[in-house]
Parts: sequence; structure tokens; C-alpha cells
Amino acid sequence: MNDGFRDLIDRHWRELESERVSTERRLRIAELPFDGEHDRPAAAVDYEGHRHFLVPIASHQSIRRGLDGPVLLLRKRPLEGEDTYQVYADLGCLRPDMNDLFTMLCADVLRTTESMPHTPLKALYKVLDRWKALFQNTGARLGPEQLAGLFGELTVLVRLLEKDSSAHRLWRGPHGHRHDFSAATVAVEVKSTTAGDGRRVRIHGLEQLDAPVEGTLALAWFRLERSSELGEGILQLIERALRLCDDETALLNLLAVVGLRPSDAALYQDFRFRVVEERWYLADTEFPKLTSNDLATAGIRITVTDVAYTVDLSNEPPSPLEATEVNEHLSRMIREPS
Repeated sequence: MNDGFRDLIDRHWRELESERVSTERRLRIAELPFDGEHDRPAAAVDYEGHRHFLVPIASHQSIRRGLDGPVLLLRKRPLEGEDTYQVYADLGCLRPDMNDLFTMLCADVLRTTESMPHTPLKALYKVLDRWKALFQNTGARLGPEQLAGLFGELTVLVRLLEKDSSAHRLWRGPHGHRHDFSAATVAVEVKSTTAGDGRRVRIHGLEQLDAPVEGTLALAWFRLERSSELGEGILQLIERALRLCDDETALLNLLAVVGLRPSDAALYQDFRFRVVEERWYLADTEFPKLTSNDLATAGIRITVTDVAYTVDLSNEPPSPLEATEVNEHLSRMIREPS
């Protein structure tokens, strides 16, 4: 997503919020400097401080019913000035705690309108339909172990995004890829535990520790401790990733695939983790593992499925990678095509 649109809208809202609206039925509005072919969209703030995004429409156009809270409200709103009269599709956010997500949604509307300049209302509906699935809570709540696993993956994702704002493309785990992060010949598998002792890693399948063809695979292992005060909240970690990412909608879709949607935010606001220990290993021929390639090399026919096993890394060897080696592995992943 274009960060310029997000910053533009947010800046106008903050300027409008610096002064309170005079009466309940009025809005303070500011046209956005958007190069469309018709009237410009606008940012607005109402008497209660709620933010609005105004999409210009023709006076004869009707507005879709059904979006009437508790977070978003969509309605038709005519606005008349001393020398002007314009009708808008008024999309308002009724939850100040959702303002950041609302800003991202509206930035997405502007970006989509660029490609649909003749039909701004259709662009608005297209974005709302795309985001609707993100705000629907249709899955089961993630448990502590799932959140710990997600925290580990997001920790690696943030490090990749710090190197490349498009690194979300490398996060393949949500779509069932055998490795959590993968480019053409460089991959990372992430494992997290909240166990207080040992370094036992559960491996699922004969492919999970198979490196890409003629490539390298690193195993990242995190020992996490759940904390009410120390560490970082999983929602704060997600926010960091969203700020770094150049396509927030794509990242939100990935989070929705793993089962975490914006509508679930209140369920997870108390989940905080502290990284107690972190070790990275190169899953090469010296690493203790069971893979299809290893069995084939040994001349063993593979006639079993649904294999799961545990690797105990409590003692050395294998020895963990140095920080410089980890950084180089991530940098190589960024540099090559995914």
C-alpha cells in the first residue's frame, strides 16, 4: 500500500482535530490533494471527534445499505458551502481505537481510485468488500501455543522488513509452504517454545527441514516467556510489521489466513512475550534431521506418511550460527527472487 496516501490522510485528520467542530450537525473538512478526474475526496472530523472519509458522488447515486456500525458507518451526505454543493459517500469510523486501521483502509481507497478514476464509488465498494473478510471473526480463537509460534514468525518477519519493505512476500508459512520463509534458494523455518528447559524442536513431516534445491535452510529457535509487563505485545509486534511493510493489506490478509483478524484485537491485547533465548542453526548435512532427501540418498524407500519427530538441541553439536551469519542469511534471502 502507498504509505504516501496513508501519511497524507492522517496529516489532514490531525490538522482538522486541532480545533473542535462548532455544532453537532457540522463537519470540519479538508479536500485531499488527489489528482483525480472529478471532484476530490476529502477528510473530515465531526463534533464527537470521529474521523470521516468523503468520496464525491453524483446527487442521483444511492449508497449501499448495511454498513451502520459499530465500527464503520456509510451514508449519503450532501454538503453545502457559500458557493458550493457536493454530495458525498461518507464513510465514518465510530471507534477511535480503530483509527490506524481506518487510515489504512482509506489509503487503500485512494490507491484503488487511481486505477478507477471514473468510478470512485465503485472503488470504495471494492475496497470495503476486500476488507470485509478481514473484519469478520469466523475462526476459533488462537491459543497460547499458536500465539507463541506466530510471535516467533513475526519477529523474523520484522527483521526482514527492516531490510526490505516488500519482505512480506517471503512469508510463505500462512499458505502452507514447507518453510515459514522462502526465496528461491534461501529459506528459514521458525520454531518457538514457552518451555522453561531443554531445546527440543518438534518437526512435522519429512520436508520441513529439507533445504531448497541447491540452497540453504536456517532453523530459527526462540524460547519465549509470557509476561504481563516485560517483552512486547503481539499486537504491538504486528503494528511494527505493518508500519515497515509497503503493502499493509497484503500483510493483513496473511494474518487473516493464520487466524488473526483486526476484529479479534481485543482478545489478544494482554498477550505479551519476552525472548529469553534465541538460537539459529544451519540445517545442513551435519544437522540432526530426517528428510526425504536423506532417505533417498541412503537408498531407503519412502512408504510412510504423516511423519513427526523431535530434535533435541540441548547439547552441542550442532553449534548455533553467529549473529553475523544470521544477518547474512537473511540478507541473501532478500537479495534473491522469491
